[in-house]
Amino acid sequence: MELPVVVTTTLDLYTAEINRFPLLSPEEEFELAVRLKKYNDMEAAEKLIVSNLKFVVKIAYEYRNYGPRLADMIQEGNIGLMHAVKKFDPHKGYRLISYAVWWIRAYIQNYIIKSWSLVKIGTTQAQRKLFFKLSQAKKDLETISRKNPEFAEIAEFLGVKEGEVEEMELRLTNRDFSLDAYISENDDTSHINYLTYEGDNQETMLIKKEETALVKRDIAGALSKLNDRENYIIQNRVMADNPLTLQEIGDHYNITRERARQIEKQALKKLQKAIPYLGKEPDLLEI
Repeated sequence: MELPVVVTTTLDLYTAEINRFPLLSPEEEFELAVRLKKYNDMEAAEKLIVSNLKFVVKIAYEYRNYGPRLADMIQEGNIGLMHAVKKFDPHKGYRLISYAVWWIRAYIQNYIIKSWSLVKIGTTQAQRKLFFKLSQAKKDLETISRKNPEFAEIAEFLGVKEGEVEEMELRLTNRDFSLDAYISENDDTSHINYLTYEGDNQETMLIKKEETALVKRDIAGALSKLNDRENYIIQNRVMADNPLTLQEIGDHYNITRERARQIEKQALKKLQKAIPYLGKEPDLLEI
């Protein structure tokens, strides 16, 4: 089933087109809904949908100040309406639109939240509710007190924590923007031109990467010249993030602490000989 496509420049034409579909009487709606539920009648589903498209437009208008194009919100609301029609039970005793309005709002609100920022700002039901109630709550309190309300006042008014209000306000007032966007209409400089990078350039990074690879290769070759005991000491004393003490090395091999120090010194000399560019013998760990 294809619905009329909403185009921003022809929104009035779209509205006029969907207004051609008459509203259904309770009896007509019940009959169509029964046909859909019992026989999966797609023609009945289409009639249920098109007769309620005007309500989607009305609901979408309530969210026109949130940023996304009205046409896009109407399209999302239409999807919510179709989902509602699919799940609607005519035997519950209420009209389709009374049930569908929740699905329409849910789809529109979800689209607004996803479009607002690349960072999720409404991951829980409470956060989503706060997102859409915060602005109205501020207006209501301003009308009552004739001044800008504090976060604590808003939190008490909405029955939420002050920190939640402060966090949501921060997210609402700091929208995403493109780094390629121009600073102003009269300036061809974009935001990205003002970003600074204090790290190495690509050439220096490549040289460092190659040097690191060479050092790792040479160290691996040097370690292969050590015996098992020397290798263990170097790995666990010099190269470890949390080096063992000489006493722990001695306990491991059942030797004295002094003997462990001598073996370590001997192993370091072998490494220095195998890798001369490492410089003088490093200070020994005396822990």
